Amino acid sequence: MRKYVLLYFLLVTYSVFGQEASKKDVLSKLTLANQYWQTNHKPEVWAFWDQAAYHSGNMEFYKEFKNIDFLKYSEDWANFNEWKGAKSTDRSNWKYSYGETDDFVLFGDWQICFQTYIDLYHIDPKANKIARALEVMDYQIHTKENDYWWWADGLYMVMPVMTKMYKLTKNPLYLEKLHEYLAYADDIMYDKDEKLYYRDAKYVYPKHKSTHGKKDFWARGDGWVFAGLAKVLQDLPKDNIYYNHYVRRFQDMASVIVSCQQEEGFWTRSMLDPEHAPGRESSGTAFFTYGLLWGINNGLLDHDKFEVGAKKGWDYLSNHALQSDGRVGYIQPIGEKAIPGQVVDANSTAPFGVGAFLLAGVEMYRYLNEK
Repeated sequence: MRKYVLLYFLLVTYSVFGQEASKKDVLSKLTLANQYWQTNHKPEVWAFWDQAAYHSGNMEFYKEFKNIDFLKYSEDWANFNEWKGAKSTDRSNWKYSYGETDDFVLFGDWQICFQTYIDLYHIDPKANKIARALEVMDYQIHTKENDYWWWADGLYMVMPVMTKMYKLTKNPLYLEKLHEYLAYADDIMYDKDEKLYYRDAKYVYPKHKSTHGKKDFWARGDGWVFAGLAKVLQDLPKDNIYYNHYVRRFQDMASVIVSCQQEEGFWTRSMLDPEHAPGRESSGTAFFTYGLLWGINNGLLDHDKFEVGAKKGWDYLSNHALQSDGRVGYIQPIGEKAIPGQVVDANSTAPFGVGAFLLAGVEMYRYLNEK
C-alpha cells in the first residue's frame, strides 16, 4: 500500500510542478522576463527604490549565470546616477523622512542602490563605485538617531546594505546599528502575536482594520521584510550575537506566510483577509517565494514543511504571472497598502516586481541544482 501512496504523491507533485521541474525551463523564463524588461526600459533612470529593487534581482541573476549583457544594464544605471542615491553634499540638511529630492540622503529609499553598487564593486573593484555609500552610511551609523526605519519597505532597502557594508569595511558598528534600527522598527510595526509586520504605524490594529474588521498585513510590505531578512542572513556571520534572533524571526514569518498562501500559489494583498483585495498579486508573492526557497536552500527552513509552498509560489509566478512576451504581470502598482477594488491584471508590471521575480527564480534554479 505504501508504495502506491508514494507513487500517487509523486504523480500529483509532477502534475502540479512538472512545468517548472527543470533548470532549463527556469533559466528560460528568467531570461525571457529579464530580456523583456531591459529591452523595453532604458537603464538611464533615477536611483530611487522602485528602480533599485529591480537591480537587486538583476545582480542575483548575474551571480548565478554570469550574463555580461544583463550586467552592463546595471553598470549603465549606476554610471548614470554617478554611483549615488540622493546627491546633496550639505550634511546639515540631510533628512530621513519621506522625500524624493536630493536632500533625503538618509532616507532608505535612496540607499537601496548601494546594494547594487557594492555588488558591482566586488566584480570590478574601483573606489568611485563605493565612495558615496561609504560616505553616507558611515555618517549615518555615527549619528545618535535610531528611528531611521519606520516603514516595512525600508527593511529590504537598507538592512542588506548594513551587512554588505560590514563585509566591506569589517566595522562591527554596522551590525550593532542594524540591530538597533530594527528594534525601533519592531516597536512600532511588528505584531508579536501574528509574527508579521504592519506596513507602518498608521496600519497597526485596531487603529486600522481591513474591510472585514481584521488585522491588515500588506503582502508586499511583509515580502520586503522577509526577503530583507534572507539577504541579511546571507551575509551575517553565524557567530554574530544577533544571528539566532534573525533566524527565529525569519522562521516565524515563514510559518505564517505559508499558512495564508492561496491555492493557486499567490498571496492576496491583505494576507489575513483575502476578500479585502482579492485576486492575483505578484510582487509580494515573488518576495515570499524567494525567501522560502532561500531558506530551504540554506538549511534554515525545513524542506518537508516549506517545499510545497515554495514550489506553488514559483508555479504561479512562472506560469501565470509571466506573460508570453516576457512581461511579469499582476504586480500591484506603487503604494503602501492593499486597496479594495484596485485593478491588478496581466498588464500590471513594475521594476521592483520584476526584480523580485528574478530573485525567486534564481533561488528556484539553485533549489533544482541541489536536487
